[in-house]
Amino acid sequence: MRGLRCDRLLLGTALALILALPISASADPQQPAAFEDAVPMPPPTLPPPTAADLTGGPAPVTGTVATPPPAETAVATETVAPDTLAALDPADRPIAEKIRDLLAAKSDKIFANKKERAAVEAFYQRRNLAPLWIEKGIETERAKAAVARLKAADADGLEPHDYRIPDLRAANPDALAEAELKLTATVLTYARHVQAGRFSYAAISKNIEMPQEPPETAAVLAKIADATDVAKALDGFSPPHEGYKKLKALLANMRSKAGGNGNQIADGEPLKLNPKNPMEDPRVPQLRARLGVAGDPSDLRYDAKLAEAVKKFQRANDLNPSGTFDTKTAKELNGPPRDKQIDVILVNMERWRWLPRDLGHVYVMVNIPDYSLRVMKDGHLHWSTRIVVGKPTLQTPLLTAAMKYITVNPTWNVPPSIVQNEYLPALQQDPTVLSRMGLHVVNNSDGSIHIFQPPGDGNALGRLRFNFPNRFLVYQHDTPDKGLFAHDARAYSHGCMRVQDPPKYAEILLNIARPTEGWTADRVRRMYGSSEQDIQFPAPIPVHLTYQTAAVEDGKLELRKDIYGIDSKMMAAIRTERGVVEIAQERPKEPSGGGGGPVKRARLQQQPQPSSFFDALFGGSRAANDYPPQRRYREFR
Repeated sequence: MRGLRCDRLLLGTALALILALPISASADPQQPAAFEDAVPMPPPTLPPPTAADLTGGPAPVTGTVATPPPAETAVATETVAPDTLAALDPADRPIAEKIRDLLAAKSDKIFANKKERAAVEAFYQRRNLAPLWIEKGIETERAKAAVARLKAADADGLEPHDYRIPDLRAANPDALAEAELKLTATVLTYARHVQAGRFSYAAISKNIEMPQEPPETAAVLAKIADATDVAKALDGFSPPHEGYKKLKALLANMRSKAGGNGNQIADGEPLKLNPKNPMEDPRVPQLRARLGVAGDPSDLRYDAKLAEAVKKFQRANDLNPSGTFDTKTAKELNGPPRDKQIDVILVNMERWRWLPRDLGHVYVMVNIPDYSLRVMKDGHLHWSTRIVVGKPTLQTPLLTAAMKYITVNPTWNVPPSIVQNEYLPALQQDPTVLSRMGLHVVNNSDGSIHIFQPPGDGNALGRLRFNFPNRFLVYQHDTPDKGLFAHDARAYSHGCMRVQDPPKYAEILLNIARPTEGWTADRVRRMYGSSEQDIQFPAPIPVHLTYQTAAVEDGKLELRKDIYGIDSKMMAAIRTERGVVEIAQERPKEPSGGGGGPVKRARLQQQPQPSSFFDALFGGSRAANDYPPQRRYREFR
């Protein structure tokens, strides 16, 4: 019995040691020796029982018995998260808790999209869920100012009913929390609309590529939260351009006045020129004033000078240039009714939102419907000239790009669309027509052809090309056809812009880009020759191709003909479209067209590939006739 007791004692001790071992030791199958060394095993042969075994005294123990260490007492420490809502007013705490629940639900029913909701959630988390528009359960002055600005959204040409105002006076904390987030979403929508517009320009035309940059959600919320004057902070998202501000002021003035257009020329008997016996009419002084013709206000005669001004106006507005002031001419001169004029103002304000907020210290501004090009410097007109723009079927695009260099003596590589639509049919009718035009044809190995025109006085691009690489492959250039600049309506090109005085334009730009080199128009002309030469700009000059059919000049509304029908499309979109304009992704930079190398086509396999498609289409830095005729082209004679 005593031996059995001894065995049990030894086995119990061994078991205690096993249980006391670290788990990591027993879990390592690669360490069996260490495991066995740590467990005392009973001797293989037990000694015979002693008197102590029989009397119940202490039994002798052979070997060393390890005493198990005392079990450690585990103390459970509970970590209590800090109460982030503790600092809130008791009236705001239940609102904050509901805000947390609404945001945690990850629902996008309140916000425009998941990205906006995530930014709003981060904003409120940084505030420890404190409401922005409510304090102590009551609508704040900040909220009242924001609501007042939203209700006056029509001042910026927007529709107030697009910005729904939630009830911040509800007694229920759940309703107040929802109203809090809804007002935040409404303010974000307004800031996005007033800065970037109510819909993407892609809804209007594929012939547009503007920055159209909506504000970042986090930036709007930070600005509103830090503002002492919320209305002023919201005004800060509207376009800062002077043209926009003038339209906005005129819009307010027109809406404040009731009645008709004012200064309307009444309809009546047509006024015809009769040199021998001039017609007299009380409308003549008013007509003279509208057309800018000098004369005595008491003179009522419809004379040759006034008839010529009427003819010029008719020609500019696609009317029969008869010189007779008839009903159609009066209607065109009076312009649309006041409500239609307001519509034109609204669509032009919308287009201003597509432009970059910073146009540049120096920039080129093209107004397509006005057929004008202006060089602006420090916010003032530096120089201007007339241009020819794309015809309605081949429109000049709306875009913002960077002018990087000027090419003297450019080669004209005829665009594929002109080759297919115009020159190939002409070749079928007359095989000599292209050679008589100074054009050369390359027969490519793949069966395609390339048509180009070497530098020269008769080149379609003239002697100068102004390059601002863009995906539409348009540019500004000289032209041998100077007669078109005498026309008031000048939509004749294939999309590029022809400049009336290109040497002077080059002088203006080069003295801005390279001010220490003394450039003049004569110096540019002395570079004319048979080889292309590129003059690089150390820093690019922004070019903005815009479509301003309404502008304010000397406090008066000046309207331009909607030659591409963009106004009507935009007015329809304003009434129906409400898309979310996303932050524009950074587009790949357009390659500079000023690299060296020959003028070549991407499909001309005998020559190396061009450094850029812009080079391939518009020409590189060497003239086509630098290459052997038998390899470069085959002439039609």
